[in-house]
Amino acid sequence: MIDTVHAIQAGVTLAALQRQSLLEALDNRVLLCHALELNRIALITQSERALSEDEAQRFAALVQRRLAGEPIAYIVGQREFFGLPFEVSSAVLIPRPDTELLVELAMDRLPAQGRVLDMGTGSGAIAVSLAHTRKDADVTALDVSADALAVASRNASNNNARVTFLQSDWYSALQGAATFDVIASNPPYIASGDRHLAEGDLRYEPVGALTDHADGLSALRIIIAGAPPHLKPQGWLLMEHGYDQSAAVRALLSDAGYTEVQSWCDLAGIERVTGGRLKA
Repeated sequence: MIDTVHAIQAGVTLAALQRQSLLEALDNRVLLCHALELNRIALITQSERALSEDEAQRFAALVQRRLAGEPIAYIVGQREFFGLPFEVSSAVLIPRPDTELLVELAMDRLPAQGRVLDMGTGSGAIAVSLAHTRKDADVTALDVSADALAVASRNASNNNARVTFLQSDWYSALQGAATFDVIASNPPYIASGDRHLAEGDLRYEPVGALTDHADGLSALRIIIAGAPPHLKPQGWLLMEHGYDQSAAVRALLSDAGYTEVQSWCDLAGIERVTGGRLKA
């Protein structure tokens, strides 16, 4: 780390910084663009540009943070999801491509002028993507974290998406008469003590959004049990879950009386989303 940071000095060129780095090439490019406020094309066309003292210090600080393990999304404060830019901070999970499957499934099941609820919205990735794509939809999103809702609200505004945000511990803030065509959720589903919580990007993400501090299914149980009063007849409940939880979630849905219970695979072929319909 010390050698890499020392090599980032005033006078070093963009070309040299891209040839010699301990970071992965993509990470290095992203941080260079962020530090120097350049786009990727400029890195090529200005390859012989030399860094000023201030630029070198700024880039070195970013590299040091990445080498220490901090996620790129938190360093630059943004991550793309469903083709849209999303602000991210340590108050919210970093949106993952796998979750785009949940958005697509919800969109396919949302009727014209339909109503959809996103539970545990975090950055607002699911709700904002739905509202941005389906301008006709009535989108509500809730989260227990005021800090997360602040981030989600800015993302809705920045992406011209109309979403109603509620601070709520699951269904508690919903009025009894509120019903939806689709309820979608990417809840905490990592079991307490799972080794992944101490690895990679997860070390930096809000632990309460990752684990239920139990067996990984407790939040999913709460969502399944509480959904019927808030679903319209034949409405869909769709939930993202862990790579090895699909059978357990299908069983929970079937035991609770949902119909058409099934799981859908992400791009890696892993059953990532499970859902079912409320009986008529």
